[in-house]
Amino acid sequence: MTRNDFLARFGSVFENRPDLVEAVWALGPDCGSAEALHASFAAVLHGLRDEALTMFLDGHPDLAGKLLETGAVTADSAREQGSAGLDALDAAARARFLAMNADYRARFGIPFIMAVRDRSAAEILAAFTARLGNTPEAERAEAVRQIGRILLLRLHDRFGTTAQE
Repeated sequence: MTRNDFLARFGSVFENRPDLVEAVWALGPDCGSAEALHASFAAVLHGLRDEALTMFLDGHPDLAGKLLETGAVTADSAREQGSAGLDALDAAARARFLAMNADYRARFGIPFIMAVRDRSAAEILAAFTARLGNTPEAERAEAVRQIGRILLLRLHDRFGTTAQE
């Protein structure tokens, strides 16, 4: 696979960060399967220094937030949030998500990040509530773990395969 082919196929896997996909390409990744390629994506993610990681985390959209409402999220994020019904919440449920997003951001300084594909709004709200009790360090680690899961699911999409639970 050429660099241009790689970037065309995987350039949007990291939320709005094609520069990180370039870093994956620079590793000479194994593109034989989603799992093999995931190892290189994870290496780049885990190699980010604190400030760069914070900026990356902060670049993720709020769940059921204004960016989703206006269509300003990536196609991957729109599909994932849509699969959880976050694009069709009634006014009360949307207000609850907006309040939870604000509480979470106030506590941790980053958006709530969760692999929401095929989860229900109730499951996501329960995770919000549970994770608000985490320490900042534990929550940062959980956000990175969730990004790893999101990456794997998106890579499987690109390969046309299904991730094993």
